[in-house]
Amino acid sequence: MHIRFDVPADPAYPGRVAAALSSVRLRRYGYIGAVLAAVGAIVFAVSRGSAWADRVSSLCLAMVAAGLLSMLYPPWVRWRARRRSSSYAVAGAYDITDDNIMMRSGSESGGIAWDGVTQVRDTPEFWIVYVGRMPATVIPRRLMSAEDAETLRGYLVERGLLRPR
Repeated sequence: MHIRFDVPADPAYPGRVAAALSSVRLRRYGYIGAVLAAVGAIVFAVSRGSAWADRVSSLCLAMVAAGLLSMLYPPWVRWRARRRSSSYAVAGAYDITDDNIMMRSGSESGGIAWDGVTQVRDTPEFWIVYVGRMPATVIPRRLMSAEDAETLRGYLVERGLLRPR
């Protein structure tokens, strides 16, 4: 297998990559925030008629506020990543073989050996490549030809890195 494709210098592309990578890491903040807000609201509602309602109301309000802020944190980080990364738009390329993924962006280049990849997750625009438990890079499917995307999908499924459809 040898797949090569170029990445144009699109100002929106680095922001989409940053959003895809950060959404994986930030998902837990939404879950934690929802639990905090729900527990705070439930405790507040249950304690309304009790003698200790005045003591726990400020704690419940703090839990609801912390939960809402925690749920708003991931969209804020994605917005900042998109806004800050728009100046990083440079032309690049991917060169994917049976051994590794080589990426070039401007004058920088780097690669990841397939032996170090633990899993690949499918999103609407990218394949997110994990090394260990951390997302390391993305492979943009929309910039590949349909035949190359199917070839790579078959390779990833064969190696057990991606679930079959």
